[in-house]
Amino acid sequence: MQGTESQDHQAQHPGGVEGLASIRNTVTRSISPENRDGAPSGGGSAIEGTGANFARELGPGWKVSPNIVVEPGTTAEIADVNGAGTIRHIWMTTGHEAWREMVLRMYWDSDQQPAVETPLGDFFGQGWAQYAHLSSIPVTVAPNGGLNSYWPMPFHSRARVTVENLSDTPQNLYYEITYDEGRPPGSNGWFHAHWHRSNPLTSGAEHVLLDDVEGRGHYVGTYLAWGVTSRGWWGEGEMKFFMDSDTAYPTINGTGTEDYFGGAWDFNVPGEGYALYSTPYLGLHQVIRPDGLYESQQRFGMYRWHVLDPIRFAERLRVQVQALGWRSRRRYLQRHDDIASTAFFYLDRTSTSRPQLPNVDELEPL
Repeated sequence: MQGTESQDHQAQHPGGVEGLASIRNTVTRSISPENRDGAPSGGGSAIEGTGANFARELGPGWKVSPNIVVEPGTTAEIADVNGAGTIRHIWMTTGHEAWREMVLRMYWDSDQQPAVETPLGDFFGQGWAQYAHLSSIPVTVAPNGGLNSYWPMPFHSRARVTVENLSDTPQNLYYEITYDEGRPPGSNGWFHAHWHRSNPLTSGAEHVLLDDVEGRGHYVGTYLAWGVTSRGWWGEGEMKFFMDSDTAYPTINGTGTEDYFGGAWDFNVPGEGYALYSTPYLGLHQVIRPDGLYESQQRFGMYRWHVLDPIRFAERLRVQVQALGWRSRRRYLQRHDDIASTAFFYLDRTSTSRPQLPNVDELEPL
C-alpha cells in the first residue's frame, strides 16, 4: 500500500489525465465474445457464434460472435488472464430485468475466493433492475443500459471474471474487458466489492455495508438502493466508519444520509421535490415514484465515490448507515426500510470475509 506520491495520486484518479503521456512497458488487450482470451490478432476471427446466421453472406470478421448466452443456473467465465496486469475498463449489457438475477464475481491471482461478488446491476449503480442514467468518472451507465466501470483493478499473476445466471431464463450477455498486460507501477491493493441487503432493517439495527474487513487499505465507494416502507423523510441517518481500534464509536461519523451523498435538505428543491443529479463523484441518480397502481413505494439510487478523498485504514474497517426519519412532536423515528448496498474498496489481500449472497428470490428488488 506504499508508493510514490505521483503513483498514489494516479491510482486514486481513475479516468483522470495524470500521466496520460507517459510511455509504459505495458500493452493493451481486450476480451470479448469476439476475442475470448484477448490474444494478439485474435479478434473477429470466429466462424461460429450468435451472429453467424446474420453474417452468413459476409463471413468471418463481420460480427459473427458479438455476445454469449448464459443458460439458467450456469456460470460463464468471461475472462481468465494469466500474468500481471490491470483491468482498465469493463463494459457490459444484458436485459434490465436480469440485473438482480445475475451475479458478477472477480478473482485475483491464485485465490479461489472472489474479491468482487455483487448482483450485476448493483455493481454499476442499477439495483432496482430499471435503467437509470449515471454519469460519473469510475462508473457510467449510458442509454439504454450500457454498463461501464473504470475502476482500476491490478493483479499480479491472474485475473478471472465470471457471471452467474440465477434466473430460470437464458440471458444474452454482451461484454468487453480491456486491460493492460504487464506489471503495474508502484505497490497497489486489490480491488473489492461487497453487497449486502437489509430487508427490512430490524429494530435497533443499522444497515452494515462492510463488516469488520481486516487488513490495510482504503474505501473508495458506496452505492445504495434504498426502498422506503413508510411515509415521510427517510434520510436523517448518519454514515459511520469504524476504523482500526474503534469499538463503540466510529472515527468518521457523518451528519445525515443526504449529506454523505453531497446533497442537503432532503434533496428537496421547493416546488420540484426530489431533484436528480449525477456528478463525477456523487449523485442521487434514480428516484422511482409511486404511479398510483403497482409502483406503490418510493425507491432511490445514490452513489458516493471516494476518489479524491479515499478513507484509509491500517488494520480493519466497518461501515454502516442508520435508517432514520421523523415522527410526531419532532422526534426521530427509526425506520425499517429495504436497503441494499455495494461497498467498493482496495485491500492488501486478494479476498476477505464477505456477506453470503441470498437466493434469487431474496435478491429480487421488491
